[in-house]
Amino acid sequence: MEVAVAEKQKPASTWGPMAIIGLLFFVFGFVTWLNGSLIPFLKVICDLNDFEALFVTFAFYISYTVMALPMAWVLGRTGYKNGMALGLAIMAAGALVFIPAALAANFTLFLLGLFMIGTGLTILQTASNPYVVLLGPEESAATRISIMGIINKTAGFVVPLIFAAVILSDLGDTSHLADMSADEIQGLAHRLITPYLLMAGVLVLLIGLIKFSSLPDIHADDHESEEAADFLGVFRFPQVVLGTLAIFAYVGVETIAGDTIGLFGSKIGFAKYAYLTSYTMAGMVIGYTIGVFAIPRLFSQQAALIGSAIAGTLSVLGIVLTSVDNSGISEALWGWSGIPTVPNPIFFVAMMGMSHALVWPAVWPLGLSGLGKYTAYGSALLIMGIAGGALLPLAFGHLSDVLGDMQAAYWLGAPCYLYILFYALKGHKLRSW
Repeated sequence: MEVAVAEKQKPASTWGPMAIIGLLFFVFGFVTWLNGSLIPFLKVICDLNDFEALFVTFAFYISYTVMALPMAWVLGRTGYKNGMALGLAIMAAGALVFIPAALAANFTLFLLGLFMIGTGLTILQTASNPYVVLLGPEESAATRISIMGIINKTAGFVVPLIFAAVILSDLGDTSHLADMSADEIQGLAHRLITPYLLMAGVLVLLIGLIKFSSLPDIHADDHESEEAADFLGVFRFPQVVLGTLAIFAYVGVETIAGDTIGLFGSKIGFAKYAYLTSYTMAGMVIGYTIGVFAIPRLFSQQAALIGSAIAGTLSVLGIVLTSVDNSGISEALWGWSGIPTVPNPIFFVAMMGMSHALVWPAVWPLGLSGLGKYTAYGSALLIMGIAGGALLPLAFGHLSDVLGDMQAAYWLGAPCYLYILFYALKGHKLRSW
């Protein structure tokens, strides 16, 4: 199924469609990175260990793998524009599930809501990434995706601040949450209702924006062959199959860096650990900004991928080899206390964000290159790689519980970055098995 923008539907300028897609990427970031702030509180509300708490990421990201092909089929029937509206509706319904989940402090309901939100995002991601690739020259696709990444991760930077303002406004030092009484824990659970109710309202408004926008539709070529309808045919292309594994590794370490930094901070005594996801997201915004200005002007998409893999590996070494006892902590920034600085291991967790920021924008054009009529299926396959965000954090949580040392569990990132390095050096160049 070849993805194409109908010539008669192409706008005179790409700025309008890019602005709308950019808004969607902000929503992706806001919804996705809310999990990093949510995990430490669900751990208290539902009395979870590290492994159980990271089922939050599992429920959210596994939906990408389970639902990628069904949602690709849905997009083929509805068209990408209507499919985006459907995805937003599913996300809104998932956000509303948080109301009974919070009232009952029921972890299963929380996971159901997260799975539904992830399902809606699967439709949006499958539809929006080809838009960004196709709305301009292939060689500058990483630059456009980097712009979307800045928007996405800016939302990730903002969301912990909003979450803390709404949820923790009068709680003071959050380090005492583990010692709350049953009534206090129930009250904390009820505080989750407001942000998700607001989220549902915003998503409904976005449905109207998409439905009545001038966003061009992406559809299957009317002249495609029967062979193009065979999803298995995409597995003949090593560049996209190996690229899917690179996405798996990348989303895994991205999620570990963004969603475990709060847990790690709480374990080593950071009073303001609810804010820590913002630091990882700030690092990613810096990395994406570098991509916007440097690709392809100063270095290629391949070079960006090589640099990301090396920097990520060095960040992992910084995390596991730095002593927590000798960590550097500054006392004030915008009135906050406990800001991670060198040589604090949490600083290096945040640096993982900057290190791997360019992996996603580099892998997409490299993985889809040369797929032709299989581009849509290649896109769905790459989306399935997001399962790394479901499985690798669970492996991280299991390692943390088994070793009794969350800091040592970050070693899991090393093989992920080394595989990304392989894909950058060789994997993306392969055109046959």
